[in-house]
Amino acid sequence: MRILVIEDEHKIAGAIKKGLEQEKYAVDVEYDADNGYGAALNEPYDVMIIDRMLPGSMEGLDIVKKLREKKIHTPVLLLTAKDQIRDRVTGLNAGADDYLIKPFSFEELLARVRALLRRPSETKGNVLKVGDLTLDTTNYNISRAGKTIALSSKEFALLEYLMRNAGQVHSKDNIIAHVWNFDADILPNTVEVYIGYLRNKIDKPFKGRPLLHTLRGFGYKIEAKK
Repeated sequence: MRILVIEDEHKIAGAIKKGLEQEKYAVDVEYDADNGYGAALNEPYDVMIIDRMLPGSMEGLDIVKKLREKKIHTPVLLLTAKDQIRDRVTGLNAGADDYLIKPFSFEELLARVRALLRRPSETKGNVLKVGDLTLDTTNYNISRAGKTIALSSKEFALLEYLMRNAGQVHSKDNIIAHVWNFDADILPNTVEVYIGYLRNKIDKPFKGRPLLHTLRGFGYKIEAKK
């Protein structure tokens, strides 16, 4: 899953980026309102973390308002040093989905990000299931038919994205946009390679019951055939 962080304090932005990447998320960082708004407007993100006070021609609240006006409904976690109730109400009324007051613990930020990722499909929660394949997004356990499967960080991120959107066909460009960050060095066959890695681990040991499917000319999907 891909996250945008718009935060002008480099130390805080760096700590958030490092922590989220350790949790297997792809993370892009912008340090001012104008570049942040441009990224939010033009790139597909699963969650955005936006500081309320930013350098540039607008503040964090303006970014949120403009995104909502353009029908971009990506979940937004607003960061702020303002702890008055009216400030929080203002932020939520502007279109933010959640509000976190500085200073905060990374554990709380992570919990709120996970909660926002669950919102589009409340029934999925922390444990994703497709057929007899199970992925726990909290403790990173993956298993199929009771057998534990070990994945690399990027394999896990790819599988999580596909399972959160099970049954949907995803082009290579769409997968790259949600699983790799903006400055990642992606080769044309990178997605094919990682799909191959996943097949070797979640399909080939379970003969006759493939979950990963290729639709020639369209992309890939994960689905348990009936």
